[in-house]
Amino acid sequence: MKTSKMTKVLIALDFDPTAQKVAEAGFSLAKTMGAEITLLHVIVDPVFYSSYENFPLLGFFGRTTTTPLHWNNSEELYLTSQHFLDKMKHHLGDEAIQTVIKEGNHADAILKTAKQMNVDIIVLGSHSHKWLDNILLIGSVTEEVLRKATIPVCIVPTQKYKK
Repeated sequence: MKTSKMTKVLIALDFDPTAQKVAEAGFSLAKTMGAEITLLHVIVDPVFYSSYENFPLLGFFGRTTTTPLHWNNSEELYLTSQHFLDKMKHHLGDEAIQTVIKEGNHADAILKTAKQMNVDIIVLGSHSHKWLDNILLIGSVTEEVLRKATIPVCIVPTQKYKK
């Protein structure tokens, strides 16, 4: 049986503090395969980021406050997202890593980017307490990507990493 080598890995990251663990797991997988790495962040409506439930940038940047940030426009959110991806790239220690920011529905943007970039595998995290149950029963981003993907998907369970 002939197998094809996986040469491109897309790691989808949100602003959750567990994104660092997802990036590290995806990076390790890609390095093992000798694959190119792309870090992706999807921006949704800026209002999404201003609630306590969706508070971004807690953890990885050393932020400990629980006050939501507010962006005056989508350009500020884009710059924050790029800064986040650049910090993650620096943390992983590989300047060859590409970074991409897309806007829209999380799952759709991840799948569209994977297709456009002709990646071989998508890596993303699952934040649920019972991640497999939630993937199978609740309409999460992870579940939607898993259901619609035509390429392999690596799901990194992140609940155990939360503090």
